[in-house]
Amino acid sequence: MNKSFALAATVLLLATGGCKNSSSTTATTTTAPTTTRTTDTFSGTVPVDGHDFHRFTVIASGQIDVTMTATTPATAVMGVSIGTPGDTVCPAVAGGSVEAVAGATAQLSGMASPGTLCVDVRDVGGQTSAVSYTVSVLHP
Repeated sequence: MNKSFALAATVLLLATGGCKNSSSTTATTTTAPTTTRTTDTFSGTVPVDGHDFHRFTVIASGQIDVTMTATTPATAVMGVSIGTPGDTVCPAVAGGSVEAVAGATAQLSGMASPGTLCVDVRDVGGQTSAVSYTVSVLHP
């Protein structure tokens, strides 16, 4: 409960406390609406010293989780980031980049506001050949 709501509720209770009405009052609670989250799954190939990115749309503020679920070869360490897309680039937002091996657990998580974002998968310097990948983005 935020302070302004608590203060307003206290003032309302004090203002009605002096009434001599025999009816009872019932407290109500309000719950925030649940935001439905969508999973976008992208696949591609990252060339040596290259990157590959995909755009997606966030329709409401909320948590975003990025999971690189597969790479070939399976042990490839790749850079994964979330950013704001340009024409040919996807510059990462502050704190929105990690080096990771594919797995079932999200490698990046954070809060996102409505708008167009991008997920970028890149060579971090260890590739000797192209790497194919699959990445899932769970977002509002």
